This record gives sequence, structure tokens and C-alpha cells, in this order.
Amino acid sequence: MAVRLLLSCSPKPPSRIQNRSSSPNTRFPLSCESRNFSDWCFIRRGLAVSVVSLALALTLGSSPPGALSEAPPPPSRNPVLAGIANTKSWFQFYGDGFSIRVPPLFEDIMEPEEFSAGFSFYGDKAKPKTFAARFASPDRSEVVTVVIRPTNQLKITFLEAKDITELGTLKEAAKIFVPGGANLYSARTIKIKEDESLRTYYFYEFGIDTQRVALMTSVYSGKAYIAGAAAPENKWDDDGVNLRSAAISLSIV
Repeated sequence: MAVRLLLSCSPKPPSRIQNRSSSPNTRFPLSCESRNFSDWCFIRRGLAVSVVSLALALTLGSSPPGALSEAPPPPSRNPVLAGIANTKSWFQFYGDGFSIRVPPLFEDIMEPEEFSAGFSFYGDKAKPKTFAARFASPDRSEVVTVVIRPTNQLKITFLEAKDITELGTLKEAAKIFVPGGANLYSARTIKIKEDESLRTYYFYEFGIDTQRVALMTSVYSGKAYIAGAAAPENKWDDDGVNLRSAAISLSIV
């Protein structure tokens, strides 16, 4: 299975999420300190970056062993990570151990049977839960998805990973989270103050086939939380800031 998992949408018309505010989104540049291999340190998620999402399908188990090509991003009105939307007024979804902000007009496309996944009945083996959250634009061309996976499914180990860095450096972990053959446009280490400590997140933005994907991931208590936002390349200039903001808003709670 692979990164395509998170791009799938439901064919059934879902119920609409109520957006908490109809005011237009404001955009502002990220203020952070750049370090080697594009390490970015966010001091606080207070800027309205209580962000959210996941986009492509993650290669669960093992990623295709193809090499990543680090190509420069195509011309765009908004350089990669040049800015993010103010998401404070967006609907905030709380899932199993995480929260994420949902772009305006996006709809919940989780199927009823997906909510019962992960539970066992009468001693039967529990069916793995495919998605922890799934939202899509009205035309279903753009998706924001969250999946949760045991870290030992992503990297063979007998130890319970407590931090994303235990899966490798930002560059090493790209082999897990970015599919082989993708054009990697951006990779960032983001540190966010949560409670009394800093939590490390990895952010990747890449193109695969005709899709552009923004992916944010972190680890807590042996589980990898992966949020992705995806859209066709031809829509990224208009909607990429909102989708990137959704992905970055992933927060482990």
C-alpha cells in the first residue's frame, strides 16, 4: 500500500462541516529560524498555525525504494512555505490523540463503517482503521487526510519510538514518507512548543504524478501521526496556501 491511500475520496455525498467564520483568510509569512537542511524552529503554534491534515497515501510498511529527485519548484505565485493562512477561524477537528484545522467549505467524507474500525467484537481481530480523519473540497479534487500508524510498521524496531527523530533525520525519513520518484520541493524540521517541551515535526512538500502534496508528521508513544493535504498541480497556485496550512496545523494533543 502506499501514499495513494490518503488521496482517496468517498463517492457518497457527505454532510457539510459548519465553518466557524466566513471572514476571508489572511496570509502572512512564516517567521522562523532557518538551519542546516532547512530546519525551521517554530517557537509557538499561536500564530494561528493550529494546523491540520494529510494528503497523499503513505506507503505503509515500506516505501518504494526509488530515489527522490530534489527539483526546484515550478513557477508559483506563492513560493513553497513562503506563507500560511491564518487558520484560527477554521473548524478544528479533534481525533484520537490529535487535532487539525479544516479549510473552509471542506466536508467530512469519513464513511460510517470507518468509525467502528479499530474495535473488535466478540473476540474477533480488530480491523485496522484506515483513516483517522478525511476531508475533501466540494468537488472532491482536494483532500486533507490524517492516518495513524505504529512506528514499527514504518521502520523495523522492537523499541517504541517516542520522537520522530527516532525514524531518522529529516532526509533519512523522507524515504518513509515521500514516495519514490516524487519531486521533493521542500523539507523542513519544525519544532513546536507544547506544554513544557518542544515537539519535533517533519514537513515535506512534493509532487507525484499530477498531484502536489503537503505532508506533516510527528511521533508520540509509538505512533506516527501523518497529516497530508493534496490537490492537482493546476490548483496549487490558488489553493496551495490553505492546503499547506491545513497540513502544518496537525497537532498531537
